[in-house]
Amino acid sequence: MTATTQKDSSIVLRFLAAPMDITYGGTVHGGKLLEWIDKAGYACAAGWSAHYCVTVYVGDVRFTRPVAIGELVEVEARLVNTGRTSMHILVTVSSADPKTGEYTEATRCVTVFVAVDGDGRPVAVPTWTPPTPEAAELQTSALRSAQVRADIEASMKDQVYTSAGTGLERTLRFLAAPSDVNWGGKVHGGTVMRWIDEAAYVCAAGWNRGSAIAVYAGGVRFYRPLLIGSVVEVRARLVHTGRTSMHISVHVRSGDPKTDERQLTTHCMMIFVGLDEQRAAPVPQWVPVSDEDVALDAHARHLIDLRKQTDLLDRELPRAAR
Repeated sequence: MTATTQKDSSIVLRFLAAPMDITYGGTVHGGKLLEWIDKAGYACAAGWSAHYCVTVYVGDVRFTRPVAIGELVEVEARLVNTGRTSMHILVTVSSADPKTGEYTEATRCVTVFVAVDGDGRPVAVPTWTPPTPEAAELQTSALRSAQVRADIEASMKDQVYTSAGTGLERTLRFLAAPSDVNWGGKVHGGTVMRWIDEAAYVCAAGWNRGSAIAVYAGGVRFYRPLLIGSVVEVRARLVHTGRTSMHISVHVRSGDPKTDERQLTTHCMMIFVGLDEQRAAPVPQWVPVSDEDVALDAHARHLIDLRKQTDLLDRELPRAAR
């Protein structure tokens, strides 16, 4: 196995937020942030393992502030734990006015990658040992978060989505294009997460009949790769509303265009907030009607409680040395 040094356990990407990254509100949209997170996480995982890596999970993405066009963006990915074939990577996105260089955090999340060989089979990765007390604390938090993540995954997997549901639903369908390809010849996870954000936005804006912005993405589970040329179906359904929030469950399915069979590739829960003059505003309240509605509404509430059990994303973190 290739020797790995401590310097390979983190990486920082820096670039300017470009005009093509904006959403309708004039700031960088959540899907683009998710794409940056995935790319930085991949670079860190591949650097540590010396193998091609696949995204298997992205959890607890909290969008705390918008990123403006023209700002200098810094995406830091640092390893916080390793399993036999997996790597838990904490990714932080910050941005600054390039004239001042004063960075402010915009979002933070944990991603899980698995190293694979040329045949796509998981391979062992070097064991990471925390080099500092702070790193050891992050590892401990990552281990606690892993159990919460497993509980979230199990809860999401147990839910049933059929035509009996009455929540507003919106579906996007298109072909996966060659421009979506990653280094392994498949659609990269960041692109899939961008599609999830777009479908959830269409659903949220449709329910709110006005502006909406993503504030959270969680439980992003990747079940299988998505191939170029596949028909992609991204289905978003409203499952719960708070005073200003809309919880939207999104399923991504794909398949051969010559058949009508599609397999689940990714599942995610998105939370959007209604906006009025760039401030959170009350949204129309959704009332569950069917038994399925009641179950999904309870599921959304359960996920809220589960997310409170992890502290990894609440810690103060020193910024990377520049």
